[in-house]
Amino acid sequence: MHAHGHDHGAQGDRKLLIGALVLIAGLMAGEIATGVIAGSLALLADAGHLISDALALAFAVVAATLAARPAQGRWTYGFRRLEILSAQANGLMLALVGIWIVYGAIRRLVSPPDVHGGIVLVVALAGIAVNIAATALLARASRESLNVRGAFVHVATDLLAFVGTAVAGLIVLRTGWDRADPIAGLVVAALMLWASFGLIRDSTRIFLETSPGDIDPEELARSILAVPDVHEVHDLHVWTLTSGFPVVSAHVLVAPGADCHGLRRQLEQLLADQYGLEHSTLQVEHAPGTLQLGPSYRRRAPLHR
Repeated sequence: MHAHGHDHGAQGDRKLLIGALVLIAGLMAGEIATGVIAGSLALLADAGHLISDALALAFAVVAATLAARPAQGRWTYGFRRLEILSAQANGLMLALVGIWIVYGAIRRLVSPPDVHGGIVLVVALAGIAVNIAATALLARASRESLNVRGAFVHVATDLLAFVGTAVAGLIVLRTGWDRADPIAGLVVAALMLWASFGLIRDSTRIFLETSPGDIDPEELARSILAVPDVHEVHDLHVWTLTSGFPVVSAHVLVAPGADCHGLRRQLEQLLADQYGLEHSTLQVEHAPGTLQLGPSYRRRAPLHR
């Protein structure tokens, strides 16, 4: 039931990603042309961001499609982690485009070219409208998926960038101050770099298999030890396989004579109810009879995150 719901949600996410891709690709083509005509760095910066948006959305669609394939052969977990790879690629792409914009903006601050403020303003307003539609589409998708979140961040950042571009175009149109355009470009770059950091950080944590941010392995171990007849837990590992798929494995020693199978089922239910860990691998065995077990007994091996 859980897997079926996940697949159904993934299909809906793919449709929303494709819809956003169509909107962004159309806007991108128009903005590149008008950015060249207007001589606007802010427009070209947005167009560069739109190129990265289009690539990010295309990659997100491919990753979401492959991630839905069932596990087979050597791919015992399927292709689910492609979504995390897509999110990390999106973060790196945002960073590269942001650095390019900073370089261009500094050059234009030193020697500002003539900017057609009216064209900049009109295209920016069109961009705001298209990005509102694309952002609204992706806002309906699952925010649990880091892949979808990466695509959403691209589009939402671009929406804010168009607002800044519109303000720059209005300033140029009213005052003739051309430096407003590269300043708007720097604002766009700052937004990109900030979004990039979050995506790269979160995807790297998953690749390094750190414990999910809302699960403390020490607290989890204490919860397991609080169950009657459980005397020791070690080799405890908690990590995230892919977005919304936290997993846990552990070696648990229980009192001699205790029902290992019954305790395993009880622990699995505890992990699912208290920590949302619906995929658990627990090796439950009787503690050696020669051990002097008592209420003060604690696990001897350190926890591993």
